[in-house]
Amino acid sequence: MDVKSDQSDEAQGLRLVRAFLSLPPEKRAEVIAFVEELARAQGRPEAGTEASPT
Repeated sequence: MDVKSDQSDEAQGLRLVRAFLSLPPEKRAEVIAFVEELARAQGRPEAGTEASPT
């Protein structure tokens, strides 16, 4: 990855955090629940294998 791409990814991440923090508490809770559900769905490894960190 080049430096410009890294900075762009970092800037996007910061924008997402800022948007999340600007949400009212009940909307934040909805976002957290949604992300946790996605993580559970994505984090189920096949039998006998380990999930790899991403």
